[in-house]
Amino acid sequence: MRLDVNGLRAFYASPLGRTTHRVVGRTLHAYLGSVSGLRVLGIGYATPYLGPIHCIAERTLAFMPATQGVVNWPTSGRSSTALADPTMMPLPESAVDRIILIHALEAVESPTELLQEVWRTLTPGGRMILVVPNRRGVWARREATPFGHGQPYSRSQLGRLMRDTLFSPVNWSETLYMPPVRSRLMLRTGPAWEWIGTGLSLPFAGMVFGTIVAVAAPLGQVAGGRLLDRTARRGLPGGRLVLGALLGTLPLAATVGLANDRGLALTALVALIFGLGI
Repeated sequence: MRLDVNGLRAFYASPLGRTTHRVVGRTLHAYLGSVSGLRVLGIGYATPYLGPIHCIAERTLAFMPATQGVVNWPTSGRSSTALADPTMMPLPESAVDRIILIHALEAVESPTELLQEVWRTLTPGGRMILVVPNRRGVWARREATPFGHGQPYSRSQLGRLMRDTLFSPVNWSETLYMPPVRSRLMLRTGPAWEWIGTGLSLPFAGMVFGTIVAVAAPLGQVAGGRLLDRTARRGLPGGRLVLGALLGTLPLAATVGLANDRGLALTALVALIFGLGI
């Protein structure tokens, strides 16, 4: 069960939502880095966090699922939002450089399919910033906020999901240490909660942040001498690639890293040697 777009918009217009936006946005944009000349996509309800980068990035898009609904954004100029199935996005492969998922992963029926689609649309070396409710956090137990809906995750669960879909976590952070209450006193002391929680590495943060770099370039997905389409990839066990032939587009470390057992690793290594003519 997820909040619809009206509920999400109302939350971010409230005092608690504005404070949440500042706290989460500070960490998110620190991981995002410079987006000058890059193409950025937000999935879920990312528009509150896309505002500061809209005029800097080469192109900014926001995809929202039908179960949530869509709003026009930005308020002036051409709209950059679209109603789209996040597991079947109307984008070619390697189309975007940065993807932000917020109020997205915890609400879909198949998280694996969502991350496989993100992997497909990311450019080689692209980066995904994933924001999900922390399974241990108080925010995941409060349905009065968007983070109290859907499936929360622990860090280990999120790590396994990313590895199964060919992502490699490179950084983690936890934020939203303040309780999810609308008290004015609590909202005014929000920065102090974050400073104390971050400094002491307290275990009860309400959110998990992960900055993930894709291990394999989308165009390196080769099986049987041909490029794998999305349907073929989903049929592979655990989201892994079974390489029948390799055209030499993947580095050795990335190729061997795609396999989780010795048999697949050997197959990938042999394919690489023959593909490069070594």
